[in-house]
Amino acid sequence: MSKLSEKLAKAPLLEEERQTKALGVYPYFRAISSDQDAEVTINGKQVLMFGSNSYLGLTNHPKVKQAGIDAIKKYGCGCAGSPFLNGYMDIHVELEQKLAKFVGKDSAICFSTGFQSNLGALSAVVGRGDYIICDERDHASIVDGRRLSFATTLKFKHNDMTSLEDMLKKLPESATKLIVVDGVFSMEGDIANLPEIVRLSEKYGGSIYVDEAHSIGVLGKEGRGVCNHFGVTDKVDIIVGTFSKSLATIGGFVAANNEIIDFLRHHSRPYIFSASISPAATASVIKALDIIQEEPERLQHLWDMTNYSLKMFRGYGFEIGPTETPIIPLYIRDMRKTFTITRELLDNGVFVSPVIPPACPPEDTLIRFALMATHSKEQVDRAIDILVKVFKKYEVIK
Repeated sequence: MSKLSEKLAKAPLLEEERQTKALGVYPYFRAISSDQDAEVTINGKQVLMFGSNSYLGLTNHPKVKQAGIDAIKKYGCGCAGSPFLNGYMDIHVELEQKLAKFVGKDSAICFSTGFQSNLGALSAVVGRGDYIICDERDHASIVDGRRLSFATTLKFKHNDMTSLEDMLKKLPESATKLIVVDGVFSMEGDIANLPEIVRLSEKYGGSIYVDEAHSIGVLGKEGRGVCNHFGVTDKVDIIVGTFSKSLATIGGFVAANNEIIDFLRHHSRPYIFSASISPAATASVIKALDIIQEEPERLQHLWDMTNYSLKMFRGYGFEIGPTETPIIPLYIRDMRKTFTITRELLDNGVFVSPVIPPACPPEDTLIRFALMATHSKEQVDRAIDILVKVFKKYEVIK
């Protein structure tokens, strides 16, 4: 065994993986053999899916699937190059224009993943002498994006505006200060306090960057996101999003004014040196954006199920924190117990996602229960009944 292999074999997380596998409670890489919908098939068994990010349930929409099929027939399976060179197609232009209009910005560019969107934007728009001020619970892609930047990074306490102001007031008045937040925090389900962030940004001469990954398709008019929800789109400099949640496929985007987007087209290394988003994914997002606006009942049903579920979980005594979205954290605060409960829930027909460090602090381990517009009330009731029994069994709730 090489020294590299020896080093990695001794990694603490790998040891934890071995232990959970030995106990039969390893909760990751559960192979699904069906479409991603309200119910999925695992090992030949139908399971209720409450671990998906497909908030509007569009991954299996027949019009979205047909749009992808038609694009493959016309354009082939890939672009064989980056948008900077030979991989830029007319449907990419169409999607960029639709996205910019949908989120209320001048222009947009697309990346091959949502993760790359944050890498590509944050690594380019700020540099030496600048400051990135992040919420401590920002997504891993934001963390890695700011690591690629030469800007100085500061972190404020989660959604704590006093902590944010304390940092802003200490920074040079003339410096570029970019405040970076998730619109909806992906594990906790709470919403960034954008109105107050805007006020502080204006007071201290900052700029604002919002990752709408978990808020597009969920918040705002026709699901246009958290910036639209609070009516502050014009106060936010950069909006980032992904296609792997409400928009049914894979990829991501950055939207901003023409000057910022033109700069990114020529200076973002992950954009310039990565192949373009595939024709099928591009066409699928275009169709998903149409459906979001054509079928408002999807968003309404998502919120009906969300409000119902929040009420039920609180009534049963689950600790769910300040969430007010379809992302509902069920706190367990014990890593091994989190794995065990996740496994038992799957055995009883409910797929949920365990959340442990580094996705959350060690004391905040939880199970992430996520709703989709395709969930029925009967499915929600069935899942909550099973969750109540298992959480009581392990004395997480009384």
